[in-house]
Amino acid sequence: MKKQRKAVVLNNLTVTDYAAEGKSLSRLDGKVIFIEGAIPGDIVDVLLKKNKSDWAEGVAIHFHQFSPHRLTPFCRHFGVCGGCQWQMLPYAMQLEYKQQQVSDVLQRIGKVVLPAMEPILGAERTTHYRNKLEYTFGDRRYIPPEEFSRMKSSGEIEQPTGAGGFHARGFFDKVVAIETCHLQDEPTNAIRSTIETFARDHHLPFYNPRTHEGWLRNLVIRNTRTGEWMVDVVLGYPLPEYQAQLTELLQDRFPGITTLLVTINSKHNDSLTGLEPVVIKGNGYITEQLEKFRYIISARSFFQTNSYQAERLYRLIREMAELNGSQVVYDLYCGTGSIGIFLSEQAKQIVGVEVVPEAVADAIKNATLNGVAQARFFAGDVVDICDDAFFAREGKPDVVITDPPRAGMHEKLVKKLLEMEAPLIVYVSCNPATQARDLALLDEKYRVTRCCPVDMFPHTLHIENVVQLKLK
Repeated sequence: MKKQRKAVVLNNLTVTDYAAEGKSLSRLDGKVIFIEGAIPGDIVDVLLKKNKSDWAEGVAIHFHQFSPHRLTPFCRHFGVCGGCQWQMLPYAMQLEYKQQQVSDVLQRIGKVVLPAMEPILGAERTTHYRNKLEYTFGDRRYIPPEEFSRMKSSGEIEQPTGAGGFHARGFFDKVVAIETCHLQDEPTNAIRSTIETFARDHHLPFYNPRTHEGWLRNLVIRNTRTGEWMVDVVLGYPLPEYQAQLTELLQDRFPGITTLLVTINSKHNDSLTGLEPVVIKGNGYITEQLEKFRYIISARSFFQTNSYQAERLYRLIREMAELNGSQVVYDLYCGTGSIGIFLSEQAKQIVGVEVVPEAVADAIKNATLNGVAQARFFAGDVVDICDDAFFAREGKPDVVITDPPRAGMHEKLVKKLLEMEAPLIVYVSCNPATQARDLALLDEKYRVTRCCPVDMFPHTLHIENVVQLKLK
């Protein structure tokens, strides 16, 4: 029988600094302690989860004194829901720590010569900024510890009525019953609540991710600054009679919904890739506008989740691209073509490459919608597409824009960029750690000439970073 380790608690630690990824740190006898759930200035007791010779990691379990900087979170679900981990930090401090995180990661992992980092571009909207929310419905409501203790002492038993909201932090099968989420404009909460109440009133089962049973599964709500709303109700299996009743109810109660969809997902995961939604109302897409450029957003399209900051991000990319109308611009991981189209007026030609065929189809539509005749989009892997014959046909790139997913660029693509030898690269990243890794590889031929973080998601740990590189 495996011997259980005794829990180690460190008492009265003063939190002195921010570390990364939402953790803060303290020091005890020269040993670094990484702490989750605390901010600089707190004095806490810490339950250790990992304990090494020169560092340890744990969670704050008792507060002797709160930091003078600490704010009262504005959301009643803070700390239980998996999002918005930094609501207790003033926004100015959030920006300070995010900028510090980017600087630390690029220096520690990248180990390349860096210019002075430009001030982070903070968000003017710190709530109601998301244009897309994905809600989960589940048959197991997450019960916070204090509520569970009260129920246990009173002998009360939780009835499995289901819940609508977000996954509880650390649980894939339990859902936090959300009353009000502050991330998206109304009527997002009213729509979710209406669907939840309908299912409960008609005794329709909420989804169980363990048994893969249940009817009501997910809800995706997207909106735009142009006033359009897309609602996609995701169900585990078809029930035509109830689907008709529910969609009729949504149309009656929320006439502002411009596109209403129903998707049947019988898979054992929540991914909607490859699933075709049924259009109940509207044309199946909504349209967003950044500056004068308009973008079609279909149900499965990727689009920057914060339109307000996306506009600022794209302006920064355009500035770093240093276009004068004579350059061929390659937009890698181009998605629906939003960045390339945004840069198109200053470019001779836009060449977009994206591995998802549906996104390329949307990119072509978006180019047509905006009258961008000099943009061409190709479906496939950059490494396979960009050969000598392709360059001969489309022209070698003068500027490369690369905006990869969190995993960063594949090493083969980095090698391909080194072969291309474009005079200028703008690298947009949602994960500075993988960006730093790639910069170290690109250092063979490129030097970093500009670096500027952008905060796309206030109150969260996420940070975008834009780097300009020039051929040595």
